[in-house]
Amino acid sequence: MNRRRNKSRASRQSTRNQGFNQLPFGQLVNPYPPMEIRSVDQLETIHQASLKILRDIGLRVDNPAALKLLANLKADVYFDNNHVRLDPALVEELLQNVPPEFTIHARNPEKTLRVGGNAMVFATTCGPSFVSDLDLGRRAGTQQDMENFVKLAGMLNILHHEGGSGPEPLDLPPASRHLDMMYAQIALTDKGWHPSWLNTAKRARDCIEMAKIAMQTDDEGLRQHPAIIGGINTNSPLLWDEGQVDGMRVFAEAGQPVHATPFTLAGAMAPATVAGAVTLQNAEALGCIAITQAAVPGAPTFYGHFTSNVDMRTGSPAFGTPEYAQSVIMSGQLARRYKLPLRSSSTTGSACVDLQAAYESDMSINACIQAHVNDVMHAGGWLEGGLTCSFEKLILDAELLQMQAAFLQPVAVDDDSLGIEAIAEVGPGGHFFGTAHTLERYEDAFYQPILSDWRNFESWQEDGAKSATQRANEIWKKLLHEYQKPPIDPAIEEELQAYMAKRKLEIIDEP
Repeated sequence: MNRRRNKSRASRQSTRNQGFNQLPFGQLVNPYPPMEIRSVDQLETIHQASLKILRDIGLRVDNPAALKLLANLKADVYFDNNHVRLDPALVEELLQNVPPEFTIHARNPEKTLRVGGNAMVFATTCGPSFVSDLDLGRRAGTQQDMENFVKLAGMLNILHHEGGSGPEPLDLPPASRHLDMMYAQIALTDKGWHPSWLNTAKRARDCIEMAKIAMQTDDEGLRQHPAIIGGINTNSPLLWDEGQVDGMRVFAEAGQPVHATPFTLAGAMAPATVAGAVTLQNAEALGCIAITQAAVPGAPTFYGHFTSNVDMRTGSPAFGTPEYAQSVIMSGQLARRYKLPLRSSSTTGSACVDLQAAYESDMSINACIQAHVNDVMHAGGWLEGGLTCSFEKLILDAELLQMQAAFLQPVAVDDDSLGIEAIAEVGPGGHFFGTAHTLERYEDAFYQPILSDWRNFESWQEDGAKSATQRANEIWKKLLHEYQKPPIDPAIEEELQAYMAKRKLEIIDEP
């Protein structure tokens, strides 16, 4: 036990010496039983209703190749209007081959992680068009913003995966910017990463080829040792576009895990009830998983949740709501029923880094913990319903996630931790500050925050009376100043750059 305590103390001390408290990087496991808010019978009702949707209403799949694959499996396919209906027995059969968990291999082997079971991965946000900070305000994302965000994601231990390179670099050409974003994810951090560009087969293939270069492997090697996680969103309700299906198929053929995530906003793209929205989400997720299994039986595919609701007064999406939390936990029950890994998100609708951003994100993250979500996307930096990527929010989220990670550490209950000898030493009316029991533990006895300020009012005021948002601004700038690029073989960088240059020339000539 003393060896474990000394190791923990050394890990903490290494970060304290840098003037920044953070937990060491490592696989996070949820030791608590998952929360269940619906009965087994109610869950079965949702499952059967989802199968009824797939059988009687069906899906529109604007992808001839996928329709042919489904037709080969005896699904009812109508090529004249791209419509397909799936028999419940076929859906159940296709689900049997999906692996219940998988491993994502990082460029740095020490950061390779498992996804599934009770394991959890926190990944940064992806896709916002805007970026914000206290210094420059809200603005269109640039390449520099994107690269800075990736650097910070690499430095924050609690963020296990680079989730999509943060803001879109809108100063780069739309047709080829995915190459620069992938390059940043590979070269500026040594963690695993989520490329977010599965909207065409060619972009998905670029992700595969660059991953092969990064991991110095071939198609079969990457298939045996997956390195990237892809994802698609359905066009709810019940519509799959051609590019998304192509990208999903490319990843399935390459053996890279894909989450199938419907975007079912209750009241807009789904019924205005939690049960109805989750049922539609479930039907779409099962339909999407069926397509990957039709393409490649046994392809690693997992269940995606992104059911929330709209503000019925304005029609605007709302995030981090009680309904969002309920749908996360119900999705966890469904994913466990199908023995599938689960993806969800940390979300907020707040337009700035304020109290609303904190409590909506905390509502989301806490629901993900209770639901045993395996891959928590948008867990660092998400703001304004996903339209903005915030540097201060990245630090706030790191604090929220670290607190949850500390909460997930089992409480020791043994003779040493009970401290009976210390209680006897102090006796009635004394204090424990000077006991041997306390002195052995004071450095790492309790969670140490990266953002919270626990000093008294006078000390806080004398130090500038800074809000948490102001402190977050100072922290991310200090981290960025101290950033050191993780080691990467120069030959690998040259190969990546050569691939990017070749593809950019090809893209110019593409119709």
